[in-house]
Amino acid sequence: MQKLIKDNAIVEDYWTILKEASNPKVLSIIPGKNMIIPLSLWRDYPEEVSDYIGKIAVWVNSDESVYDIGEQLHDLPLIALNFPAFSDGRSYSKARELREVLNYKGEVRAIGDILRDQLFYLSRCGFDAFTLRYDQDWDASLAALTDFSNSYQGTVAQPKPLFRRR
Repeated sequence: MQKLIKDNAIVEDYWTILKEASNPKVLSIIPGKNMIIPLSLWRDYPEEVSDYIGKIAVWVNSDESVYDIGEQLHDLPLIALNFPAFSDGRSYSKARELREVLNYKGEVRAIGDILRDQLFYLSRCGFDAFTLRYDQDWDASLAALTDFSNSYQGTVAQPKPLFRRR
């Protein structure tokens, strides 16, 4: 089974990420699994998705908007935000929007090209679960969450900037 870092621990991942799907037939092939499906599939085939036997979550690509999820946002157990490349930082902002603007309380997971060096900063933006790129060391990546004891800026994790905490 795959692993992920969630709530500051390395745990088993009980979700399957459906990377590509042009129609909902794939859901009938693998019933009963917890599936993280592309936002476009979830949005374009709501009836088929609601008929699926198993839990459904959504992953949002960096060029898509979390606002496209709409009122069903709080019904989703998790939202995965994709990083197609290490250098694409748009999903950092999406995590903050989910937490601070949309008040999403479920799991926010980073997927895609996730490296150890990003984890501390991702956690400050509201991510609480991380799938790592295949070549990353799990223990070293877990330790990255505590690389810094303090930060100057206000974040999702600590809304007050350092000068307000003194």
